[in-house]
Amino acid sequence: MRQSHTTLEIATPGRGLTDITPAVARWVAATGIATGLLTLFIRHTSASLLIQENADPDVQADLERFLARLAPDGDALWRHRSEGPDDMPAHVRAALTATQLAVPVVAGRMALGTWQAVYVFEHRRRAHVRQVVLHLIGE
Repeated sequence: MRQSHTTLEIATPGRGLTDITPAVARWVAATGIATGLLTLFIRHTSASLLIQENADPDVQADLERFLARLAPDGDALWRHRSEGPDDMPAHVRAALTATQLAVPVVAGRMALGTWQAVYVFEHRRRAHVRQVVLHLIGE
């Protein structure tokens, strides 16, 4: 049994999904671990991780519209506005999604489905640099 870990720095352009699948796949391959479990963890409270469809961009747009309805910017409900009107909605969106993912690794590759990709889901309107910690255990 072996394990390996690293931290990826992901630049996001602002609200929306940033595909990190290629960067994660390169790292998994470089570890030399053929079979195991990959854990991904984002070190932020206003961004999240998501496995989602990578073929139709309408899926991403629909997800954003849905979350905008659930947690709109500037809603009078929000008391926490330290960093602007998108601050608390970003925290709510992160709470509704995931800060960690587990993905099986088979034959040295993530066992994702044909139309799946791993994304950082940025919930703030402006660009950020997000840290995603990767940990792979296996053989």
